[in-house]
Amino acid sequence: MLLRHTPTEITERKALSINPAKTCQPIGAMYASLGIHNCLPHSHGSQGCCAYHRSTITRHYKEPVMAATSSFTEGASVFGGQANLVQAIDTIFTVYEPEVIAVHTTCLSETIGDDIPQIARKAAADGKIPAGRYVIHANTPSYVGSHVTGFASMTRAMVDYFAASTGNKIHQVNVIPGYVEPSDMEEIKRLADLLGIRTVMFPDTSGVLNAPQTGKYEMFPKGGTTIEALRSTGDSMATIALGILASGPAARALDSKCKVPCEILDLPIGITGTDNFIDIMRKTAGVHVPEEITAERGKVLDIVTDMHQYFYGKKVALVGDPDQLIALTEFLVSIDMMPIHILTGSPAKGFEDRIRTITKNIPHEVNVKAAGDMFLFHQWVKNEPVDLLIGNTYVKYIARDEDIPFVRFGFPILDRIGHSYFPTVGYNGAMRLLVKILDALMDRLDRDAPEERFELVL
Repeated sequence: MLLRHTPTEITERKALSINPAKTCQPIGAMYASLGIHNCLPHSHGSQGCCAYHRSTITRHYKEPVMAATSSFTEGASVFGGQANLVQAIDTIFTVYEPEVIAVHTTCLSETIGDDIPQIARKAAADGKIPAGRYVIHANTPSYVGSHVTGFASMTRAMVDYFAASTGNKIHQVNVIPGYVEPSDMEEIKRLADLLGIRTVMFPDTSGVLNAPQTGKYEMFPKGGTTIEALRSTGDSMATIALGILASGPAARALDSKCKVPCEILDLPIGITGTDNFIDIMRKTAGVHVPEEITAERGKVLDIVTDMHQYFYGKKVALVGDPDQLIALTEFLVSIDMMPIHILTGSPAKGFEDRIRTITKNIPHEVNVKAAGDMFLFHQWVKNEPVDLLIGNTYVKYIARDEDIPFVRFGFPILDRIGHSYFPTVGYNGAMRLLVKILDALMDRLDRDAPEERFELVL
């Protein structure tokens, strides 16, 4: 009983977080940076910070993640990290030859108050940045926000540093995919291709963190959005941003900077979310939806129809990122499941109201919390048990102690593979989610059935 000391009595806490349901901003910034072609993320802080960020992403994707660090010592911690960063920029461009260095800050450098643009200008004045090479940055202190807001900040930095308008519009659509897996980004691009729409996705970690094994190490894989493509986003006819928290800031910045109109949607998880994405893409580009996409949607409906009795009325507890939880809750409600405990560790304005709107017709009291923690989530589950848990790897402790079926979803997933190769967005992703949920529920039916009721099909 790993969490046997979690009490059922819930006490209001304002100054204490127990087992936060999030990770820190620099992890999200590093993940976004990896979605730029030939980019080396750089952690402006101590070696320990960079090691944690790298190891978390490496463990999630089972891929070696390269990143540099300013390697703060006591001196840099007191007097500032300018000398460290200038030297790092020189060394990185000389030894590793990336096209872009994406600098994200840490608690230490933010507390000191290092001015990254000023340091980058000094490095350029000193001849440390070769021609045709770039240094971009995002401010990502770990003591505020979460990995999702860190991702959003670095994605916005791509707009601030690279997007440009020439005045000549291109018949292409920008797609900002949100904090999703490389497999999800691939699926979104595949749907756009089926629609016949030219897109620029940024960031794009497909082909970077789910690249094939070739037997040859490549420090900079073939994937990622090129600088040329990022520049062209200012001439696109529209931007489709998926996820308000993760993608909204970059979309609005692009609209303000280059007058590219934007539509900010929920992630295309489930039938309704994917329908909305396909419809907006269709209207934006003036195309028709091909039969192949319609057939994929029909397959999702067929699964729901065939297996509805296993979904109906099942209570679910969800923990994860705000954008993902909004779309996932809507999907579960649409198949007549009952999400009754929904918690995110990220601070997200409007999250609670949006979830309450989605779940307003559920015949059950619903608990919802933004900027909550896993301790509160466990207390909810103890007080009102559910039929299914959905969340990242850390939820496995609650699942074990409360003996509840568990589906892994979100970030980080450290003890399973597949998330980087199989999408959960789009109609194909909806089918995968449905199968995972069904497997968890029906395996439990098989396990718990008494001898006299254990049939070939339960």
